[in-house]
Amino acid sequence: MNWQRLTNTFSGRSTTRRKYASLLVLPLLAFLLDRLFPLPPAPRYSPIVLAADGSVLHAFLNPTQKWRMKTELAEITPALQQAIINKEDRYFRYHFGVNPLAILQAAGRNIFRNGRTTGASTITMQVARLLEPKERTFGNKLLEMLRAMQLEAHYSKAEILQLYLNLVPYGGNIEGVKSAALLYFQQPPDYLSLAQTVTLAIIPNQPRVLVLGKNNALILAERNRWLRQFQRQHLFPDQDIADALAEPLDVQRHAAPTLAPHLARRLVTQFPTQPIIRSTLRRSPQAKAEDLTRNYVRRLRELGISQASVLVVNNRTRAVEAYVGSADFQDAASAGQVDGVRAVRSPGSTLKPFLYALAVDRGIVTPKLKLPDVPTNFSGFRPENFDKSCAGEVTVERALTYSLNIPAVRVLAEVGVPVFTNKLREAGFKTVAKAAPRLGLSTVLGGCGATLEELTGLYAALADGGRYRALQLRASGSLAPTERGPAGEAPGRAALFSPAAAFLITDILAQRTRPDLPMGYQNSRHLPKIAWKTGTSYGRRDAWSIGYNQDYTIGVWVGNFSGQGSPALTGADIASPLLFDLFNLLAYNSPNNWAVPPATLDFRLVCAETGLVPGAHCPNQLIDYYLPGTSSARHCEHQKEALISGDATVSYCRACVPAAGFKRQLFPNPLPEVLAFREAQGLPSSRLPPHNPACQLVRGNEAAGAALAITSPLAHAEYVLNRGEKQQMLLSCAAGSEVHQVFWYVNDRFLRAASATERVFFRPPSGTVKISCADDHGRNVDIELQVAEM
Repeated sequence: MNWQRLTNTFSGRSTTRRKYASLLVLPLLAFLLDRLFPLPPAPRYSPIVLAADGSVLHAFLNPTQKWRMKTELAEITPALQQAIINKEDRYFRYHFGVNPLAILQAAGRNIFRNGRTTGASTITMQVARLLEPKERTFGNKLLEMLRAMQLEAHYSKAEILQLYLNLVPYGGNIEGVKSAALLYFQQPPDYLSLAQTVTLAIIPNQPRVLVLGKNNALILAERNRWLRQFQRQHLFPDQDIADALAEPLDVQRHAAPTLAPHLARRLVTQFPTQPIIRSTLRRSPQAKAEDLTRNYVRRLRELGISQASVLVVNNRTRAVEAYVGSADFQDAASAGQVDGVRAVRSPGSTLKPFLYALAVDRGIVTPKLKLPDVPTNFSGFRPENFDKSCAGEVTVERALTYSLNIPAVRVLAEVGVPVFTNKLREAGFKTVAKAAPRLGLSTVLGGCGATLEELTGLYAALADGGRYRALQLRASGSLAPTERGPAGEAPGRAALFSPAAAFLITDILAQRTRPDLPMGYQNSRHLPKIAWKTGTSYGRRDAWSIGYNQDYTIGVWVGNFSGQGSPALTGADIASPLLFDLFNLLAYNSPNNWAVPPATLDFRLVCAETGLVPGAHCPNQLIDYYLPGTSSARHCEHQKEALISGDATVSYCRACVPAAGFKRQLFPNPLPEVLAFREAQGLPSSRLPPHNPACQLVRGNEAAGAALAITSPLAHAEYVLNRGEKQQMLLSCAAGSEVHQVFWYVNDRFLRAASATERVFFRPPSGTVKISCADDHGRNVDIELQVAEM
């Protein structure tokens, strides 16, 4: 008896172990099968780029040339869920991928030919078949069932329904509810009416028969049949059903959305694995900017101008709200697929405001300071103003509003090219950063490369008090490398300029009394107040106009992608009208809120003649902004008191002034180059009488004045002369008003004496030539140049 009990005990234990073992083996077997036969890869969707509000801006075919746009869970409305589930699989939410009852019912119908022949496919089984299309056989049906159970183990019901709605066919190359909704109804699925939703629910069963746009009458009848069936099932309210039954079906296939093609391609290339990319663009400004740019360029074609690019930036968020890469993406003849927003071009004069902002922060300039505007040789570089003329002296604000080149180069020489290019590098100027060691004074005139994107971002910093942030192209998500700062860091606020400098430059650029105000805009009452700057590259190949107010910064480039210039192509005449039209379009009749002077700015009186702190002889004064503790406090010396004889024939130093018979008189004391320019132009000027010849005092310090400078020939230049034509070289100099005579030397051999304003000609020798000039006050200057013969 005891042995029997012991045997039964061990037998029971063995049975229990076998049960537990089988419970362990089954999951392990399922796990191994799942690993050996993994689910098919996720479907390849059509990349779509969304606007900031979630609407589709641009869609692309997927790699298999199908329209299969991913439907997000939020877009699957309750009405769509109910319609699909009640029509396709009423027990979808309860089964494990396979509905045994439906299989038995289908088997009975098929065997006994009782009723409609069905396959008992659940939604999950249909997903399995859509992921792996196969011939419809009994064996493949079993595989579908296994795949369906595998799908149920991996995905939630909501995700399976989402997969189904992304894969269902709608005829031709259209797959998925979202593709059908956009291509036929031009609305996303969550914006469809009940009638439209039911229409899309019935088509997948017969996509070759129920073709929208061709068989609308048949589809309408089928739609209404299902609506009445849903009404009997009390699936939707009776009034909603009645409204849906009364809704007509007048639909046809439309083209996929194609707004912002350049940005869409850029983002899709940047994020190739993301089926949905949400941009920062706003649909209305984007559509308006594209239409305005296309129509504007159409009028310019007769001038030999075929392209334009536009960028609209929200100053507060740095979000790009409109991105127009070219006037017409489809215009292959004008290279319309080139993205002009990212094309590297010469920026012309558009960098000048930032140079002056740097100079303000360094205390070099203030708005009323006068700068020389005369022909100047900067170590072999001799810039010219756009109109080939010079004014002698101009204020900083006039130099900027009139975009004068010579004063800008002079300021850059004082600020330093490395300082300027480093600031541009901080603002994300990639081409400048690469070429910085080779850049010179021509940088501020467009002698470097820049893009519309870089320039617009830089002007947005001026609108934001000098604070720079990288422009944003995506509404959310991790930043792409091109959206990062210049050193790869995430974009933050970088103070390029002080708020005071940004305000002063903005105040200057907002003036409307200037030559680059477009014709017809002088009396515009509704144009928002803006600050703007134009630019024209060398050879008139690029026309720029970039402007901003408190809300927006808009950048405009006009030209030809081929680089071909046009005589009519200037920033003022060609680019500014489009800029002003864009501001009128996007901010029409908006309040003219404007920046206020920061607390770091103050006022002071300056001499009206020079813009410097008034000296002893400055009767005419005016008010100017300045930065206390930063702006130069140098006193004005535009007039110099001299002791001269009664007949004004000689001047005296303090060592030789007689006891009587002399008088004190004020003489202009301009810079030597300004004085030389005025004399060359025949403008009124006066020099000090020659110093008392009887005075034997060495006057090195007594006569110290502005430096002597050789204005012709150019230092370090190369000259090629034709000996047969007996060509000669011009010698000229710029000297202070106290200088009356100069002495010229060639290769350290005396050539001749001349008056300070006399133009001397001579025939130079070949090779390296040293030119020296000395004045009658003991100053001298040397230059070297190269002369070759033909």
